[in-house]
Amino acid sequence: MASLLARGFRDEGYSVDVAADGVDGLWMATENDYAALVLDGMLPGLDGFDLCRELRERKRWMPVLMLTARDSVPHRVEGLDAGADDYMAKPFSFSELAARVRALVRRRAVDRPAVLQVGDLRLDPATHRAWRGDTLLPLSPKEMALLELLMRHPDEVVTRGRALEHVWDFAYDGLSNVVDQYILYLRKKVDRPFGRDDIETVRGVGYRLRAPA
Repeated sequence: MASLLARGFRDEGYSVDVAADGVDGLWMATENDYAALVLDGMLPGLDGFDLCRELRERKRWMPVLMLTARDSVPHRVEGLDAGADDYMAKPFSFSELAARVRALVRRRAVDRPAVLQVGDLRLDPATHRAWRGDTLLPLSPKEMALLELLMRHPDEVVTRGRALEHVWDFAYDGLSNVVDQYILYLRKKVDRPFGRDDIETVRGVGYRLRAPA
C-alpha cells in the first residue's frame, strides 16, 4: 500500500518519503519539514494516532491526514483529537486522497495545538479538563467553554456579545449579566486560589486573558 501511494504521489509531482513503521515515521517527521503527512492508523511500533499526538506535543504542525481501516465514529474522533487535520477510511479512492492532500498542502503548517496553553494555564478541549500548573481545575461545562474562548484569543478583548454567542448561543440583548457572573466564577477557580489576576475587565467592552510576557 505504501509503495503504491508513493508512486501515485510521485506521479502527482510530489517528492515522497516512506517510513515503514511509526518509530521511523516519528524521527523523519521530526527531522524534516514536510508539506503534509499521510499516516496509517495501524503502523507497527507506534501507531498513527500516537505518532500524530507525539508530533503535536513536539510542536510539529505540518498537516496530517489519517488513513486507516478504523472507520467508526469513535476512531474518527480519536484521530482528530490526536491532532489530525483530516481522516479517510479504507477502502478509498486515490483521486480523493490526492485532492485532500492538495487541500492540506495549501494550509501549510500553522500552530494548532490539541491542548491550549497560556502561561501555566492548560486546557484540553477533547477531555474537557483544564489545569493551572499541575492543579486540575474544577470547572463546569460553561466555565470550561468560556475559558477556552479566552485562551484561544490571549491578550485580545472578548466582548460580552461574542461570549454569549460562543458559550450560550443566543444574541446579546444588552441586559443579561450571565457573562459577568461566569467571569466571577472563573476568577474564583482559575486566578484567586493561585494569587493571580490574569482575567482582566476591559470596562464597557468585555474581558481579556492576559498572556505572560
